[in-house]
Amino acid sequence: MVHELADYERAPEQCHLTGEQLAAALFPAAPSGRGPALFGHVAVDATDQPVAFALWFLNFSTWEGVHGIYLEDLYVRPAARGTGVGRRLLATLAAICVERGYRRLEWWMLNWNPAARFYAAIGATPMDEWVPYRLTGTALHELAGKATAVTYPDA
Repeated sequence: MVHELADYERAPEQCHLTGEQLAAALFPAAPSGRGPALFGHVAVDATDQPVAFALWFLNFSTWEGVHGIYLEDLYVRPAARGTGVGRRLLATLAAICVERGYRRLEWWMLNWNPAARFYAAIGATPMDEWVPYRLTGTALHELAGKATAVTYPDA
């Protein structure tokens, strides 16, 4: 379904995720002693076929002093849109936030996505005063080459 999402977002050539990579991120090998850094929920229909997913990870608010959830991807297959499955996935993440004392559930959305009406209907507000930045490719490697040795504990 991740590749379906990439098609929907008009960027299939940018999606390189493999099933092995996703499994390794969601279910890291036990000997590492680390828990997963990525979490996911999959919604299925009455025949147990996947119809939607949410992939998320924890972020941290230095202002609030607590973690929050960053929703990396929410995707509902076209046939399941309008059935409430997306709302139920978001409600599940909201419940995790409330249960754990997290104060934020955040995500980004492409500006042309018609889901904006849905998000507004559940009370979400766009944060248009923040401008996203991304460092990738050559620029990422060039900046990394200028790094000095930093010692930090295993993450």
